[in-house]
Parts: sequence; structure tokens; C-alpha cells
Amino acid sequence: MNNAPALVVALDFPEAAPALALASRLQGVVPWVKVGLELYLSAGQDLLARLKDMGFLVFLDLKFMDIPNTVQAATAQATRMGADMLTIHALGGRAMCEASAAGRDQALAPGQTPPCILGVTLLTSLGPKDLAWNPAATDDELRDLTVHLARSAQNWKLDGVVCSGREVRVIRQACGASFQLLTPGIRLPDADSGDQSRVCTPAQAARDGSNYLVVGRPITKSDNPVQAARNYLKTIT
Repeated sequence: MNNAPALVVALDFPEAAPALALASRLQGVVPWVKVGLELYLSAGQDLLARLKDMGFLVFLDLKFMDIPNTVQAATAQATRMGADMLTIHALGGRAMCEASAAGRDQALAPGQTPPCILGVTLLTSLGPKDLAWNPAATDDELRDLTVHLARSAQNWKLDGVVCSGREVRVIRQACGASFQLLTPGIRLPDADSGDQSRVCTPAQAARDGSNYLVVGRPITKSDNPVQAARNYLKTIT
């Protein structure tokens, strides 16, 4: 498949040891790993350094959302740590998003590739009835809100957004070819959706234009995670 998306394996573990054990098995199989809140709070900056030393690109998924100065400082710190991609909440607004981009740019070391800053639109665990301000929302209204947040993020100097597979096509049409789209909630057709509400197959997300596909438990909980990762890769390459 031309312009195939990158597979990102979510290291959703409570501590460093199992995360590093799995990462060592996935070296040379997948380029990206994701470090989320639980693992980062347990293992911290040292884990990122070890994953980088193993050759991985690291997606630091901490979803910053605070006043602009705080998010600017946090983004600068993530940049100094060597994160290759990070997330902030697009709902934080223009000032916060632009401050995040400024923090990234100010913290770059000479020759360092700037980390990609992605805005979180709506969590893939959310359905229309979960919107507190509009509990009667429809699927179409949920999609329209996601597209609005994506367009806003693009105008606010972010590099892309996190969106479910159901919104990839419309966001790609709205924001153009260079805007980066990362899609969680990726499952093979026969896989359990778990606690994700808006799931999508890797083949569909790839066809619609996603750049990064995040897969966690179907790989990390597999008896053979290397083969599981390869099964996902087969559907998008």
C-alpha cells in the first residue's frame, strides 16, 4: 500500500520491566511505541531514554491540558526529553495550542527533529450520549465537532490530531494531505473492541488517510505479540 501508515504499539503497562521486555521483542518489527500516563508516572524519563536507545520512535501520550504557560513549559520539557510525538487537548483552545508549539520550538536542540504535536479531538471511548453539553447528540454531530476541532488545531499551529477511524476521511478532506492523523481504537475485524466505542480496522483507516495507527492490547496481551504485530502490518503494507 502506497504511503502506508506507521504502526504504533501502545506499551500500556504499569511499570517499566514488562514494557521493556515487550519492546525488546518488537525491535526491528515496529518503528513506534507509545508511552501513556500510567507507564510514564511509573517509569518516567529514564524509560523514554531506554526506548530511544533501543531505536524506537517514542509517542509520549500525556494529553496536556492546562493554562498556556504550563503547557508551553511541559511541551518544552517533553522536547528536551526526546519525545518524537506528543499530545495536547485541542479543547484547550488557541492560546494553549499556540503556546505548546512555541515551547517545542524554543526547546529544540541544534539538529533535533521537532516532535509532532497532535491535538486530541474526542476520546475514542466517547459516544454521542457522552457529550455532557449535548447528551442528545447524534453520530453526525459528533463527527462535525471532531472536524471542527481538527480545523481549529490546524489553525492553531498543531501538526495534526488524534481522531477515531470514523472521522479520518472527513478530516483528511477538510485539512489536506500534510496534516498528520493518528488513529487509536484500531482492531482487526475479529478482535474485541474492549473499552473503545469508535473502533476501526487498520485497512480502513489506512485507505481513508491515517498516518499512524495505535494498537495496544491486541498486541501486548497476545500470546505471540511479534506475530500479532506482523498480522496488523500485513493489512496496511
